Amino acid sequence: MTEYQNLSSFTVPGDFRGRSKFVVQLWWIVQDTLFAWSPQVFFGWRRFLLRMFGAKIGKGVSIRPSVTITYPWKVSIGDYSWIGDDTVLYSLGEINIGSNVAIAHKVYLNTGTHDYKVPSFDICSHSITIEDECWITSDVFIAPGVTVGKGSVVGARSTVLKSLPPGKVCVGYPAKPVKDRIPLEKPATQKISNEKAESVFL
Repeated sequence: MTEYQNLSSFTVPGDFRGRSKFVVQLWWIVQDTLFAWSPQVFFGWRRFLLRMFGAKIGKGVSIRPSVTITYPWKVSIGDYSWIGDDTVLYSLGEINIGSNVAIAHKVYLNTGTHDYKVPSFDICSHSITIEDECWITSDVFIAPGVTVGKGSVVGARSTVLKSLPPGKVCVGYPAKPVKDRIPLEKPATQKISNEKAESVFL
């Protein structure tokens, strides 16, 4: 009889988490209390906590208190990026987020997976990279090993299973480029009317 999956034989490699079990548990306690209970405007406080646990956080980064980060020491976020409400950075592997990146609400960046071809269901991870000036809109899932190229937009509720090129608007399951993202050139004082502004459902 074929044995597809025997979870009694599953083990986590000793160095997989990147820190001791004590540090992991301590972070999870801090995340569920000092981080999650902090007022929304305490962005500096949350940056401080993440840096204390080894995250590389740039200046002016805005992270909401409802964000969940599994292992902060595997996370890097560039200057002036935003991480929205209820977003999950499932950082079993490295997550590298560039500068001026807008990540909206309920986004899930998943670096972890299992080898379904062996009964021991071995755990593994593959890094995710979100390059500078991307916009990841609401409820997007990004799979292990994906890179989203500079300046690209991923539409709401898209599922990103493969890397996306720079400078594109991408939507769907799986997400694919549908058109170029053309930078808007306008005088600094010019305002855009609601009729002319285009949304990808933030």
